[in-house]
Amino acid sequence: MLFFLDIDGVMVPARNWSVPEFMEDGFPVFSARATAALQQLITCDDTLILTSSHKSNHTLDEWLRIFKNRGIEIKTIRVLPENNNNISRKDELVNWFNINEINQNFVIIDDDNSLNELSPFLKSKLVKTSPLIGLTEEHTKTIIIILGRQLQPAN
Repeated sequence: MLFFLDIDGVMVPARNWSVPEFMEDGFPVFSARATAALQQLITCDDTLILTSSHKSNHTLDEWLRIFKNRGIEIKTIRVLPENNNNISRKDELVNWFNINEINQNFVIIDDDNSLNELSPFLKSKLVKTSPLIGLTEEHTKTIIIILGRQLQPAN
């Protein structure tokens, strides 16, 4: 399965009034709630496709380590192409789907408001988080319905 995943506002709540805590790898700590939710959803056989504005700041190996350092084991991470033209997240995703053939189920987990304008099919795969809260247990219920999957045992 494919998980199109944003970081800010999903794994790291966006709190303008405070500076996020950083780990030794130089990347912010994921919220415990978001980490627990993603751990319940994802298996090593799944693929994360990062949609985050941070996506081009790290190599794929660095991303694997960033997620592993935060307790999320994943074998395959990909990223959307670099957004050199500053197009909306919606357009980034639409462009990706226009170029790539999808033969597996997927979910889009993001807080970006431009995604409200996705086509009905893509929007049916969207789980939109609140940027101040991020990914929660409530979102996992929606995601398992979209993916037709069971929750993974808690670590």
